[in-house]
Amino acid sequence: MPDDKAKRDFRDRDRVSGDEEYEVGYFASKFQLTIPEVRELIKKHGNDQETLEREAKELGRR
Repeated sequence: MPDDKAKRDFRDRDRVSGDEEYEVGYFASKFQLTIPEVRELIKKHGNDQETLEREAKELGRR
C-alpha cells in the first residue's frame, strides 16, 4: 500500500535540532556563524527557529 501523500507532517519545521549536525551546519552557514556559536544560541534560547534567527541576526550585527 503506497503512502498517502496528502497526510504530511510539518511539526518540526519551526525547530532547529542541536543534535542533527546537518541542521546546525546549515543554520551556521545561513547566518555566517560557527557551529559552536549556533550550539550556544540553541543552549541559551532553545530550539525555536524564529527566535534563533532573530538572535543570529543580532549576533551578526555585533
